[in-house]
Amino acid sequence: MQTKFIFITGGVVSGLGKGIAAASIGALLESRGLTVSLMKLDPYINVDAGTMNPFQHGEVFVTVDGAETDLDLGHYERYTNAVLNRRHNCTTGQIYDAVIRKERAGEYLGATVQVIPHVIDEIKDTISEAARLSDNNPKTAAASNADICIVEIGGTVGDIESLPFLEAIRQYRHDHGRENTLFVHLTLIVQTSEMKTKPTQHSVGKLREIGIQPDILICRTSEMLTDKVRSKISLFTNVPENSVVNGLDVDLVYEAPLMFHQQELDNTILTYLQIWTGSPKLQPWVDLIDSYKNPHDEVDIAFIGKYVAHRDSYESLNEALLHGGIANRLKVNLHYVDSELLTEKNVLSQLEKMDGVLVAPGFGERGTEGKIAA
Repeated sequence: MQTKFIFITGGVVSGLGKGIAAASIGALLESRGLTVSLMKLDPYINVDAGTMNPFQHGEVFVTVDGAETDLDLGHYERYTNAVLNRRHNCTTGQIYDAVIRKERAGEYLGATVQVIPHVIDEIKDTISEAARLSDNNPKTAAASNADICIVEIGGTVGDIESLPFLEAIRQYRHDHGRENTLFVHLTLIVQTSEMKTKPTQHSVGKLREIGIQPDILICRTSEMLTDKVRSKISLFTNVPENSVVNGLDVDLVYEAPLMFHQQELDNTILTYLQIWTGSPKLQPWVDLIDSYKNPHDEVDIAFIGKYVAHRDSYESLNEALLHGGIANRLKVNLHYVDSELLTEKNVLSQLEKMDGVLVAPGFGERGTEGKIAA
C-alpha cells in the first residue's frame, strides 16, 4: 500500500491541541490495523528544542536515538505504538542548515539557491523520510514505510514563519495526488453569547489564499456545534458538513480518540483516502477511561521542580504519574512545589502528608538546594 499523508494545521490562535488531534487520529487508525508514523514540523529557526527555555517551549522530549525534540512527539508515542526518532521532528533551522551545507558542497551545481525550489524540496524530502517506520534500534533504518504518515505543522496559519511549510504541503498534494493526501485544519469557535464563526472563516480563507483547501475541520469549542452553526461553517469554508467535527473540551486528553470516533472522524478520513479496513478495536481506550473515572483509592504526590509554574515543562513526568494511577485504578493528586521556595526549615511541613515525592530535573544551580532538601 502506498503511504497516505495527513497534514494537520491550526488557525485563529496557537495552543489549540494540534498534537493531541494528530495523536488521536493516529490512535484511531492504528486501532483499525494500519501502521502509523507521525511527524512535527516546527517553524522556529532553532536547530532543535534542546536549548530552548522550558517556560516558553515546554519540555524537551528525548527520542530513542537521543534527539531533543518537541513535546508533541511525547503525545504521539503515548497514544500510538510508533517509535519515533530525529527524523520525526524537523525545524526551520534544520532545513536551512541542510540547504546551506549542500550549497557549500556544490550539490546545487552553482544554481541560485532559493526558497522555491530548494528549501521547499528539502522540506518535502524530510516529510517523505518521516514515513519510514522506525524500530527500537536507532542505528538501524527500517526498511518499510508506514501506511499513514501524520504531519503536524506547528504555529498558526498566517504566521510568516509557517509559509515555507505550508507551500511544501501544498506541493506535496500536487506531487502525490488528492487520494494520497488529506488536509485537516484545527480552528477555534469563539464563544460569547453565541458561537462566532468569523475567525474560522478567516483562518480557512488564509489557507485557501496559498492554495490549500481543508478537507476536514476540527472546531475547538466548549459546547457541541449546532446544526445551524455547522451549516454556516460548511457554507463559508467549502468543507462538507459531515467533515466539520467537534473538538470538545474533555476532562482527560485520552478521551479525545473516543470523542472523534463517536463523530466517525476515522471513517471520514478512510473514505477520503480510499482505504478499507475492519472495525476499530477501541476497548483498551474504553477501559483506560473507566479506570481513570472510577478509581478505587487515591494518592498524594509532591512534585518538586523549578519550572512548576509552566506544567508543560514536565509533560512526560505528569503523564507517567497519571498512567501509573490509571494502571492501578488510583486517583493521583499532584501537589506542585517550587524548589526555589523549599528549604531545610520548611521541607517537612510541605511533604509530611504526601504518599510520595518526585524530584524533577532542571538546568543550572537555581532551585538545586530545594531539591536536595526534598
